Amino acid sequence: MPDTSLQDRLDKRTERLSDILASGSFSAAQGILQAMHPAEIADVLESLPKARRELLWEMIDPDIEGDVLMEVHDEVRDALVRIMDPEEIRAASEQLDLDDLADFVQSLPEKLNREVLRGMRVQDRQRLETVLSYPEDSAGGLMNLDTITVREDVTLDVVLRYLRRRGEMPRNTDRLMVVDRFGRYQGELPIRRLLTHNTDALVSSVMRTDVIPIAVTTEAREIARQFEDYDLVSAPVVNDEGRLLGRITIDDVVDVIRDQAEQSVLSRDGLNQEDDVFAPAFKSARRRAVWLGVNLVTAFLASWVIARFEATIDQIVTLAVLMTIVPSMGGIAGSQTLTLMIRGQALGQINRTNTRSLMMKEATVSLLNGALWAVIVCAFTAWWFGDIKIGVLLGAALIINLLFAAMAGLGIPIVLRRIGVDPALAGGVILTTVTDVIGLVAFLGLATLILL
Repeated sequence: MPDTSLQDRLDKRTERLSDILASGSFSAAQGILQAMHPAEIADVLESLPKARRELLWEMIDPDIEGDVLMEVHDEVRDALVRIMDPEEIRAASEQLDLDDLADFVQSLPEKLNREVLRGMRVQDRQRLETVLSYPEDSAGGLMNLDTITVREDVTLDVVLRYLRRRGEMPRNTDRLMVVDRFGRYQGELPIRRLLTHNTDALVSSVMRTDVIPIAVTTEAREIARQFEDYDLVSAPVVNDEGRLLGRITIDDVVDVIRDQAEQSVLSRDGLNQEDDVFAPAFKSARRRAVWLGVNLVTAFLASWVIARFEATIDQIVTLAVLMTIVPSMGGIAGSQTLTLMIRGQALGQINRTNTRSLMMKEATVSLLNGALWAVIVCAFTAWWFGDIKIGVLLGAALIINLLFAAMAGLGIPIVLRRIGVDPALAGGVILTTVTDVIGLVAFLGLATLILL
């Protein structure tokens, strides 16, 4: 049965291109590249070491260089741009849609940025500057100005003739925007209604007026949620006065969703989604060193807590064997709550009105799980070491730490979000510190009070 997996096909092409480049058969490599989509070429480039990446880049058709550059991550794009001359960069930029061009220009060094802008027509440069005037992660930064507008007082026949004269429509056009004579958004005319209704009908009788446009300052996260909730392919963008500025299309929203998902996973370990897998070792080491340093500080803090109970551990050696159990269990329980909270924040499910209910629910879950596993570890410890007191202490410390872990997993994302810090980036480190310290203090502290 033929393999239909996209990833498998890409892996095979990457391996084949790598072997061909190593053998020096460049014409064969060019033949493979010509049959590939720009996104596939971008994936191959990101999976090759620096030397072979640059060699492959020289073989790519100049007509698709711009599209390929927009598919690779920022760090890879920066490296490729550095080996291109200004004329190549300008030619690549001319192939891009306005929203992609805005992203591309923002990623260029200032000198090259000016070169690209200087080579553009005045009208195109003004349109680009309009998009660049908004934050990159807002509706204004994501929107495309290529929008087809119609008036509500014309017939569908007039609209159809107008479209035929145009000859083509912008990509992902599933609806036409209806505006008044001042350019204010009035509604939308879905293409399916245009094609299925009587051509004598007025746009006003067919158009939809229940679609709420997206404000130009809306954050990318909220835009992605709206596209998901309402199954949108495109959506209008308006300013504070209700004037239509442009539209956002599904391809840009998919990029937003993908970026958010990648960043959520990578930021937990102090990594960035734009990090190049084949970046120089020194550069990668420098980036990761910061995160390792933060982790080292938390480890020293846990060690300091253990040192406070050195006398207790010296007298009861069993405690040294068992004391890692409580922090470990607390870390897992807290991470579960933390992950659910970060996800809930991303989906807009967490607010002031439901925080108390969440707190009660997580506290109940932690107490139930704490009681269950406290009984199990107590029985196992009593059987292993023949000391029921230590088993009871271990179980009690476990309940305490699971409760604190749940509250920390709930509270940390809320506090970090309020002070403007990404919970996915810093939440894990803070949670680990809390569960380690509380777990050790609870277990060793109870042992000191009761057994000595």
